[in-house]
Amino acid sequence: MVRKRLALLATLRLICFLGLCVAGFYLIPSFPRLIAGLFFLLLAAFIVLVNRYFRWNDQKALLEKLLYVNTNEQAILHGQVNSFPDGKDHLDSYSYLDDLDIFGPRSLFHLLNRTTTSLGKARLSTLLRTPLLQIPDIQQQQQAIRALTQQPDKCQLLTAKGLLAGEKEGNLHSLTGWLSNPSRITGRKGLTFLRWLLVAYNLFSIGLYLATDLYAPLLTGVLLSWAFIGSFTGYISRQHLLISKKQAILDQYASILAVFNTMDPQGAAALQDLQTRTSTAHRAIRRLSQLASFFDQRLNVLVNIFLNSFLLYDLHCMAALEKWKETYKDRFHEWIDAVGDIESLNSLASFAFSNPTFIYPAPVQDTGLRLAATHLAHPLIPAAERIANDCSIGKDQRLILVTGSNMSGKTTFLRTIGVNLLLAQCGAPVCATAFSFTPMQLLTSLRVSDSLQEHTSYFMAELKKLQRIIHSLRGGIPSLVLIDEILRGTNSEDKTYGSEQFIRKLLQYPCLSFFATHDLSLGSLEKEMPGLVSNYCFESIIQGDELLFDYRLQQGIARNRNASFLMKKMDII
Repeated sequence: MVRKRLALLATLRLICFLGLCVAGFYLIPSFPRLIAGLFFLLLAAFIVLVNRYFRWNDQKALLEKLLYVNTNEQAILHGQVNSFPDGKDHLDSYSYLDDLDIFGPRSLFHLLNRTTTSLGKARLSTLLRTPLLQIPDIQQQQQAIRALTQQPDKCQLLTAKGLLAGEKEGNLHSLTGWLSNPSRITGRKGLTFLRWLLVAYNLFSIGLYLATDLYAPLLTGVLLSWAFIGSFTGYISRQHLLISKKQAILDQYASILAVFNTMDPQGAAALQDLQTRTSTAHRAIRRLSQLASFFDQRLNVLVNIFLNSFLLYDLHCMAALEKWKETYKDRFHEWIDAVGDIESLNSLASFAFSNPTFIYPAPVQDTGLRLAATHLAHPLIPAAERIANDCSIGKDQRLILVTGSNMSGKTTFLRTIGVNLLLAQCGAPVCATAFSFTPMQLLTSLRVSDSLQEHTSYFMAELKKLQRIIHSLRGGIPSLVLIDEILRGTNSEDKTYGSEQFIRKLLQYPCLSFFATHDLSLGSLEKEMPGLVSNYCFESIIQGDELLFDYRLQQGIARNRNASFLMKKMDII
């Protein structure tokens, strides 16, 4: 429909333009009133059609972005890759980020991300790196996400508006320098008076020249104008370098803020605070965008020569920009930071809307650490393939030993717990039917790799990870520790001893731990330390010549010998 309207407008514009040419041709020699009236009527129609065309073209562009947003959401629901950035540049291997697949292709960030600005991307990344640990903050975040989830049309409009202007990383950084520079034109009454006096003189000189052909006053005014501008040339050029080509990105931020301030906060304190802080932001930033666009016109040769010669265009633009700066510079950074918060919340709300079966977890403040979940599954696994498990830790034990063979699901289970706790502490819903938890920092050692650049072997890299975990625990912050099969690079006796001592070390600190291992002898710790250690396992099922896995967590120690079975089946032994 919009394309048809645009095509019709283009045709009408062409007709009006041709009509203008014909009317102008006949108007020049004869100047009849009828032709003159037709000329001005067609001129007015042409201007109206041009304006209407640009408005409809903007509407077309917005509809295309909305279609893109909806198509992307449908693709994600069908297990395809999110087309927004995956955040791989935020990845490091020194924390849970790599162990839990938080950044990179098909990561948690990739699943969540709907941000269109570098600040939004950074804010969502920061939240995943340093999730909320205070219950009131988590609850406020949940309220905000719930409120936005009930307004999906506006959430999608917010994303689409952000996509209309493709931001490049760091586009607004130079504005910090511009805002911090002192003004040199505004606030100086004598300079303002001379500026306007010279403009008035130039306009008078133009009229005098047209009436009498005297050009000396006009030439004098032009020379005075360029002398006046020349005294500020260095300053104006430096300021232009800081604020040039900012119209698109400023429009992007203004559009996001404008849409956000039409949303219903529904009593969510975080949204109400953001709206209070940004209620006038979109109009002010839009005005700055217009001024920056006008200032960029100084690069046009005709504008530079004619408007500076007679109207001191550079000085007037600079004065308007400085007036804006003096009015809003103390609030600008707060407004821009708010866009990051808005986009981060919008991403989490889009995730929540697309996963209506996920539930908002209940943070609990208790004398001890707790984590309990029913039908807990991994959100990165497609819904049709998820296997859910119940799990509870903190009430009857502080460390759960998880045994089982390779491919049985131990590591995926540990990642499931970690990823859902991270979501919970971001205020987002989790992939479970019930989930309660004490806020805790995440400490993991699930994926270890050596480094030729750092001359680090696999075994030493693993020890360094375990060392970082112990150093973090010494800070006394409640923690959830996830460990997968440590000390693989040593002999079995040394591995058993080291694993046991590490378990005893963990129990000295305020933490809950899941410890996955192939070492069945560690299962004896349950009897030695009742109420502290419990045994759970993922057991394989051998049916005839087939090895099957149900990926169900059960109490006890894994007993089936998968390796021997597979080696016999493959005629290795």
